[in-house]
Amino acid sequence: MPTLSAAYIYPIKSCAPLASDQAFVEARGLRGDRRWMIVDADGQFITARKHPRLVLIHAVPRDDGLALDAPGMPALRLTPPVHSAQTSVAIWKDQVSARAAEAQADTWISNYLGIPARFVYMADECVRPVDPDYAQAGDQVSFADGFPILLISQAALDELNGRLDAPVPMLRFRPSLVVSNTSAHAEDTWRSIRIGAVRFDVVKPCARCVLTLVDPETGIPDSAGEPLRTLISYRRTDKGVMFGQNLIPRGTGMLRIGDEVSIID
Repeated sequence: MPTLSAAYIYPIKSCAPLASDQAFVEARGLRGDRRWMIVDADGQFITARKHPRLVLIHAVPRDDGLALDAPGMPALRLTPPVHSAQTSVAIWKDQVSARAAEAQADTWISNYLGIPARFVYMADECVRPVDPDYAQAGDQVSFADGFPILLISQAALDELNGRLDAPVPMLRFRPSLVVSNTSAHAEDTWRSIRIGAVRFDVVKPCARCVLTLVDPETGIPDSAGEPLRTLISYRRTDKGVMFGQNLIPRGTGMLRIGDEVSIID
């Protein structure tokens, strides 16, 4: 029986993950996942694709927000802005309402990246719809690239690592959920699943990019272009290099490591 073997949230888009033994599913994805994002002076989103050192920023949830640390930087507390005016920011083709963080947080991230940058927060009233080509009316997502949940089978990574000279960790692919006890890429055949008490629609394969080259421990991209170079050799389609599946939750509830994954369709 397939089982849930890992769960991760990414409190700030493109920054370090947090592993947990349990995670609560909300409409936007896992609770606390990618509600913060970094944007440039024009409000365009910034990611580790162009600024790989972002993966070295660690954010730990506290009662009053997030506690941040990064190499060479003082500690910082990020508090969800309540009274700041909403501002429009861009993530891919979406224009999204968000709230700006305090000025000292902007100074911190600007100093770290060496460019003018800002933190923005997706408050509850800031709603970003999921692509209607794959969603139902009312579906929403956080600052994740496009969908609330990304699921990858452990066997898919094992298959990839069997083709690589040097294996890579699962976190190169920044999943929300990892499932064990399946065949490689079994998730490609699923359309609807249940994990614990929560049902999910499996809506779209995940196209991979240069972010997979970035070592999450060092923030340094792989000079040989791996694992993307190897993935291209056997996972390339006319829509990109696919690895993992995007999910939309059809309910809310707690997921726990060891939960059974039932294939509904």
